[in-house]
Amino acid sequence: MTESSATPYDGLTPDTILDALDACGFHCDGSLLALNSFENRVYQLRQEDESFVVAKFYRPGRWSDEAIREEHSFSIELAEHELPVVAPLIRDGETLFEHQGFRFAVFPRQGGYPPDLEIPEQFTVLARTLGRIHAVGASRAFKNRGTFSIERLGHESRRFLLENQWLPLELEPAYESITAALLEATEALLPDDATSIRIHGDCHLGNVLWRDPAPHFVDLDDCVTGPPIQDLWMLLSGERDEREGQLKRLLDAYLPFYELELSTLKAIEGLRTLRIMHHAAWIARRWNDPAFPLAFPFFDTQKYWSSHILELREQQAMLQEAPLSYSA
Repeated sequence: MTESSATPYDGLTPDTILDALDACGFHCDGSLLALNSFENRVYQLRQEDESFVVAKFYRPGRWSDEAIREEHSFSIELAEHELPVVAPLIRDGETLFEHQGFRFAVFPRQGGYPPDLEIPEQFTVLARTLGRIHAVGASRAFKNRGTFSIERLGHESRRFLLENQWLPLELEPAYESITAALLEATEALLPDDATSIRIHGDCHLGNVLWRDPAPHFVDLDDCVTGPPIQDLWMLLSGERDEREGQLKRLLDAYLPFYELELSTLKAIEGLRTLRIMHHAAWIARRWNDPAFPLAFPFFDTQKYWSSHILELREQQAMLQEAPLSYSA
């Protein structure tokens, strides 16, 4: 992966979008709706036959063509195993298209709403589906996608923010100290020999749509080779006793389909820490993209960074607690 240019979507006008889809056989009537996405640009379009498609225009420079096609192949492979994953549409044997320098893919529109994990049946079905996804993910390896690592998500994020002086000067020492301690603790919690497989990579509930009655997984843009626990921990929330109960329900349904290494459960709070650190650096790296200051208006303020450091200190306290445990 490489960093994208500062304002990569300046030329992505409505006419360009419509022309791009028309050129590869998706004839739309001009109806176009921008969907919620920051890393890429995603639009819902109505075709002349009144059906709908979703076009995703990939951020230039982030993934190679080979890596994007590998994402698509993984989605299609999962769908071929009758898993509810929204895979790209194929035209003339191709899923990745290019128009005026923009690379894009087209997907069927998938309706639905985020699962309600307070409903036991939805939680169970979601867990079973993730187990089946990981079973397929373990059957072969990525060649061109990224690899989950503490170095990339944690150390590189820390270096970027400090080297580019994103923090107010008076907060830098506190950030340097807390992040150094957190990364050291996280490295001790994730076993070096933990199994890594093809995973979704960003399995929060915003990337799952519930319908008919099943979870439909969308947006594999962050799929990488990584530990399966990375796809599971974001389903846990609340106080410790609540998370313990959620973990038991999750693994009771998941484990019949894929054998998770239970030793990786101790890494959950470390993984949460990496996500927090990476998210802040991600916004900073994209700050020249006009969509980001609009979406995160307080990011470059002292209040934001004070809150960020406080959140990291809370994570330090979480890392000092005993890890969640599971018993069948």
